[in-house]
Amino acid sequence: MKRQTTSEYNQVIHLCKELFKKKTIDYGTAWRILRISSITDQIFIKAQRIRSIQEKGNQKVNDPIVDEFVGIVNYCLIALIQISLKEDDRFELNFEEIDPMYDHWVDATRGLLENKNHDYNEAWRDMRVSSMTDIILMKIYRLKQIEDNFGKTLVSEGIEANYQDMINYAVFCLIKLGYHD
Repeated sequence: MKRQTTSEYNQVIHLCKELFKKKTIDYGTAWRILRISSITDQIFIKAQRIRSIQEKGNQKVNDPIVDEFVGIVNYCLIALIQISLKEDDRFELNFEEIDPMYDHWVDATRGLLENKNHDYNEAWRDMRVSSMTDIILMKIYRLKQIEDNFGKTLVSEGIEANYQDMINYAVFCLIKLGYHD
């Protein structure tokens, strides 16, 4: 991965994690009540709002779309953490317990990005944010199908890989929208 992309990626993730930390302090881990399919639907809501605003060219709720992309990153990480904790039925976890899990999935996802970015030669830099939004929505629909099939696939990537791809596309969008500055 080129140095600029690494730096921008790390800046975006830092901002996402800071918000995640503050929300964990404010709300605790209320998200632990959510099933994976509910987290997928939460991500869908955010991606659908972004697409709707992109298509209409305006919005009536003043929340910027960058906030929705940050939400996609954090909800995907919540889903990955939730999958990691499937045998742990505790509802409340403190940030110090979740922090290394967040970092683990960020590191794994960044590693996936580095490999794909090498092979695709940073093609994402020439993509439109609207196209990446559509790809995120496509991955959500794939996830819903996998979830409806109880996690079974014949030849496709699994649930974790789809969440990781959505994280990376959302980070790309945030970079393109200047969120990393």
